Amino acid sequence: MSARADLVVARPEGLYCPAGDFHIDPWRPVTRAVITHAHGDHARPGSQRYIATTASEAVLRTRLGDIDLATLAYGESIRIGDVDVSLHPAGHVLGSAQVRIARGGEVWVASGDYKTDADPTCVPFEPVRCDTFITESTFGLPIYRWTPPAEVFADIAQWWRGNAAASRVSLVYAYAFGKAQRILAGLAAAGATDVGPIVCHGAVEVLNDAYRRSNVGLPATLRVDDVDPASLRHALVLAPPSAAGTPWLRRFGDVSDAFASGWMRLRGARRRRALDRGFVLSDHADWPGLNAAIESTGASRVIVTHGNVPVMVRWLAERGLEASSFATEYDEDAAEAGA
Repeated sequence: MSARADLVVARPEGLYCPAGDFHIDPWRPVTRAVITHAHGDHARPGSQRYIATTASEAVLRTRLGDIDLATLAYGESIRIGDVDVSLHPAGHVLGSAQVRIARGGEVWVASGDYKTDADPTCVPFEPVRCDTFITESTFGLPIYRWTPPAEVFADIAQWWRGNAAASRVSLVYAYAFGKAQRILAGLAAAGATDVGPIVCHGAVEVLNDAYRRSNVGLPATLRVDDVDPASLRHALVLAPPSAAGTPWLRRFGDVSDAFASGWMRLRGARRRRALDRGFVLSDHADWPGLNAAIESTGASRVIVTHGNVPVMVRWLAERGLEASSFATEYDEDAAEAGA
């Protein structure tokens, strides 16, 4: 194995940097964990010490409690063991980061999860030049090509207006962290927040509060008990997918339901869930975004961690890159949340 492979290796606890003695997004408790973002499959409880971006602190503490957390501003470099480490915007969700590791003249970047589309709730993806790039591949198939987000939010707004005119509640299933807040900000940008009240499930609202504490602007939201029943018929409701079929939903009466997810690009995905609508909206890069991001790094070696791994590895190898994969235990949130 070449010397450069030593900067990050796969261990049973997670991706490990031997020269710095730290793990990146470990799935088992470790001594020191560098966290790319606060989704549950990347930020897990039990480690002794955590390092993450300053922007992610409010959400991390909301999700993990009273942890030993050191934070870094984007681009701020620290020395850990024999390597220099810095965190750079991934554009995935609030506070998401790529981990840059440098030793001597060798640079590796671990991307975590990322997207290249604009999102007013987080700092945009920043290409980081490196020799080896560790990438996700959640939507690593050519079929996945996203509609411009502004068009998706306009479509959601039109659907909401139509339902409100018919006195029908509009229910959107969206992941509580990241996706829900992006929808809120997108509807505000589309000028659609005056159709009716916006009601959020408790799992969403607690994270809305964390976003607001992080100075991210979101439109006003309410919990269902705070809404006048007469105006509830015109409401937009945001709830996590796990709320489907629960007693919490019964209070809304006549509902038109939808799901916001990159998986909605697949024919039959909406039908299998028996939904009225499917909105193609993802917090991960699509096929063109993955390829553009990888190319922008200038890396000659690419390691794929999760998603459509064999397809991406083969595609990159055919294009002359040294491509391989790490076995990981990510994807739990992607499966639950619709990515």
